[in-house]
Amino acid sequence: MEEIKVDEKEALACCGSSQFAKQMALASPFPSVDHAISVAKDIWFDKELSDWNARYRQKFGHVFLICASGRSAAEILGELKNRYSNRPIHELEIASQEQMKITELRLRKLFSAKTKADSTGSQYSTAVASKAEKERVGIIGQHLTAPLEGFPAKAPQVQARTRPPITTHVLDVSRGSPAAGIEVRLEMWKSSQPRPSFGETDIGGWVLEGCSTTDRDGRSGQLMSIVDALSPGVYRISFNTGKYNPGGFFPYVSIVFEIKDTQKFEHFHVPLLLSPFSFSTYRGS
Repeated sequence: MEEIKVDEKEALACCGSSQFAKQMALASPFPSVDHAISVAKDIWFDKELSDWNARYRQKFGHVFLICASGRSAAEILGELKNRYSNRPIHELEIASQEQMKITELRLRKLFSAKTKADSTGSQYSTAVASKAEKERVGIIGQHLTAPLEGFPAKAPQVQARTRPPITTHVLDVSRGSPAAGIEVRLEMWKSSQPRPSFGETDIGGWVLEGCSTTDRDGRSGQLMSIVDALSPGVYRISFNTGKYNPGGFFPYVSIVFEIKDTQKFEHFHVPLLLSPFSFSTYRGS
């Protein structure tokens, strides 16, 4: 069948969008009507996707993030429309998860390519052990790793930390974006008094662990040393919200929390969700 050419004027008669008509004319000629319709769908959904992406960016302050691998333009558009109604704080969490999916996918492709290159570029002769030898080695290994009778098994190894045990970030929920430039202080209660008590004076008991300022992503810098075992006790993290929002209700916000001895190897992420007249927090990980 002879390919059919569609000019811009003819495409415009099918759809009132001049942008659509131009792209259809550029994609012409078409071997069949089914192919023309398929191309038209791609062009149309790409255009609508672009329009919705602009609306999304205007609302949330950042581009729409989604792991698009294996998804059509129509599927991506549908997901964008669904997520458009989310609250900014909820959408930011989803976008972070999608970015991690993208990063993981790219890392897998990178390692796959490097592994393939290494395997084709190197030739090794591998001696295959006999089944009996494998069984013998396996039995020896079991004896070496099994705890001796009458002695307790060795405690599991604690994975070394790669970040401070206590971290934070600040989200300005009134703007739907991270709050940059907020001063943050982390303190620990180290008074002779066992712990600060509600309604009692606590002046002099707090010792500064570290201070920082939130970056453009709303995350603070390092507030304490990277240690494997965190000292149990009562901590206080404070935010200079008055300087960030002079017209707000809170000159500063302090969050006091306690870390038990059984939690000293855990990570504590204590974020602040802030607006001019309210704030909230939670324990993250």
